[in-house]
Amino acid sequence: MGTDVHSKEADIEVIRKYLETKDPGQFSILYRKYSGKVYGKCLSLLKEEHLAKDAMQDIFLKIFLNLGQFGAQAKFSTWVYSITYNYCIDVIRKKKKTANIFSDEMERVPDLEEEVHDEELLTMEANRLRTVLENIPVGDKAILLMKYQDELQIKEIAVILNKTESAIKMKIKRAKHKAQLVYKDLFPED
Repeated sequence: MGTDVHSKEADIEVIRKYLETKDPGQFSILYRKYSGKVYGKCLSLLKEEHLAKDAMQDIFLKIFLNLGQFGAQAKFSTWVYSITYNYCIDVIRKKKKTANIFSDEMERVPDLEEEVHDEELLTMEANRLRTVLENIPVGDKAILLMKYQDELQIKEIAVILNKTESAIKMKIKRAKHKAQLVYKDLFPED
């Protein structure tokens, strides 16, 4: 989702025109621009095509119904991410009946003082990295995707998950440790 200023301004202009005219063509510009990315996020988190398709439709309905509440203080793409991740996390919670997948309690992650450097994650072979991401808790997977695939800033992730920036930094650090532990477990020959 474009991070340049022109993309942000273009989105805001399309939203303004849509809100003024209610021209469905304006909304379809946003739909065409973001639907593939939203579907990809849904599929990545929900892991089933039919769930991802249903989620994408529900998310765009939410976006459509709440477009008037979008405040241009954030990028439109960040707002779309927020709705997408929160919707998918709710679906997963209902499915698993788990209280909080972005758990604040410290799980057993040894020696967190030792930093896992980004290069260690980024140099994992792509198929292995996909396998690792499928084998860590979905909350950890989501936060790593936001940071490294979507290239969101810490402050944007904090807005999406309604947490402080320091809490997000700790969650990323824990998620990287879990990914590293799973990698070593799954691929001990390295």
